[in-house]
Amino acid sequence: MEENTYPQKLLAELLGTAMLVFIGVGSVPATLIIGGTAPFTMAELGMISLAFATVVVAMVYAIGHISGCQINPAITLALAATGKMPWRDVPGYIAAQVTGALVGALAIIGVLGHKAADVGLGIASYGPQTSVGHAFFAEAVGTFILAFVVFGAIDRRAAGGFAGLAIGLAVFAIIIPVAPATGASINMARTLGPMVIGQFFGSTVHWNQLPVYLAAEAVGAVAAGVLYAALNARRLPAGSAGEPSPQVAPREGVLS
Repeated sequence: MEENTYPQKLLAELLGTAMLVFIGVGSVPATLIIGGTAPFTMAELGMISLAFATVVVAMVYAIGHISGCQINPAITLALAATGKMPWRDVPGYIAAQVTGALVGALAIIGVLGHKAADVGLGIASYGPQTSVGHAFFAEAVGTFILAFVVFGAIDRRAAGGFAGLAIGLAVFAIIIPVAPATGASINMARTLGPMVIGQFFGSTVHWNQLPVYLAAEAVGAVAAGVLYAALNARRLPAGSAGEPSPQVAPREGVLS
């Protein structure tokens, strides 16, 4: 089977991340414009979670066979850290994902107008009631769960054809408990893109919180990848000493 070129993979990552931010993050100001109040009610939070989940499912099936549909630098780092993708590809993937997040955030302004920036543009942040440690833990745990599901879903022994659904449902579930603490970014590109665009359009941006999000998301994803690799290590059958142990490869077409 012919493989897509590296530029094609980067473009797919850019488009996938742009769509993730536009639909997922865009659901936040859209909900606030309609509802007019914050914090979110459970119904509002449910719709935001559903928006993120459905676009993740859609993108896995749309571009998973092209670039792997990582659309999250934390997942990219975790895959590289566990040997599932070469480190040389990481800078290009992350650059494409961040660029896509910027494009997606701009598209929100283009569709919803300046009102989207006025209600915060869906920028992830935590309030004074949430400590730095609490915020770090919340984002790390949320990203850990997401990455762990990703690694399990792409395992070649997993049920075929369900990776997109599993990952999307994980996103939906994670947002519900994590969002009240930090907005449940669980994605380094999704964190950064709306912040940059929001700064240009007058949204309130807490730049001092950015390192907390980025560090927590990276730590959570890499920890999940390492743990999954450890759990997935298998003994050689009796009498097969010296033979290489089987490696778990990503399922073809999904995060490969």
